[in-house]
Amino acid sequence: MTEPTRGGKPMPPQNEFPLAFLGMFESLRMGPTFARGRRDERAGYVRSLTVSSSLAVALVRGPEDPVAFRSRIAVRAFGAADWVRVEKALVSEARYVADLLDGRMPAGIETVFAGAGLGLLPLSLDEVAMDCTCERWPMPCIHLAATTYALARAFETDPFEVFTWRGRSRDELLMRLRRLRESTAVDSQLAAASPAVADPDPPPPPAALVDPDDPNAFWGTEAGGESEPLRGVRPDALLDQLDPPALSHHGKPVTEVLRPAYLALTDDDRD
Repeated sequence: MTEPTRGGKPMPPQNEFPLAFLGMFESLRMGPTFARGRRDERAGYVRSLTVSSSLAVALVRGPEDPVAFRSRIAVRAFGAADWVRVEKALVSEARYVADLLDGRMPAGIETVFAGAGLGLLPLSLDEVAMDCTCERWPMPCIHLAATTYALARAFETDPFEVFTWRGRSRDELLMRLRRLRESTAVDSQLAAASPAVADPDPPPPPAALVDPDDPNAFWGTEAGGESEPLRGVRPDALLDQLDPPALSHHGKPVTEVLRPAYLALTDDDRD
């Protein structure tokens, strides 16, 4: 089986995510700073840690600090479209949903995020932003170093803090997974209850009203035959329906000039 990768590098096993997260900071070669930060975190000098969407904020007061300083570590929260892809992939694997609903972080869940082109934890310093109110240089300072260890401990204690940091709180994620799972189950039941039925043969095209190859049908009479003249209709009635024309011939309206010709048509039919 091929190991999942992210950015061309193998991803750490699930239980090593906090260690990989810390390793990203320890790679800065600031050994004394992070050694001090680790001691301060273990000694309880991180007074509080709050994880919200894209931001982790800690109050740190070391043994030599006159006041507590606020340290912040920020990452990019995933957008709605990112989470939709992740949630659909999680629901497609029953074991992921079962573990999450039981409050456990499923083994191999990082592969789901990798399949969506995402990383659950930042594994590069380019993915984080840091600041501290102590304003000491160089950065990260001792307070930020202690905060990274406190954050890694939070991820180990409550894995859902990772989702919160990336933009999905525990309650919202579980609610959406439940709804998506129920919707998927209903769709499956409907599909099973309504098997696909082959489409019947399409109906024949409607018959043409008139066959263009049959002149008798087109004209309504036998080819070459004569139609029966209309009975009871004056052939010059059309002239009476016209408005009086402005044209005249030798003082007579043109309609009166044409009337004998219309009457002659009837006489020809009678012959």
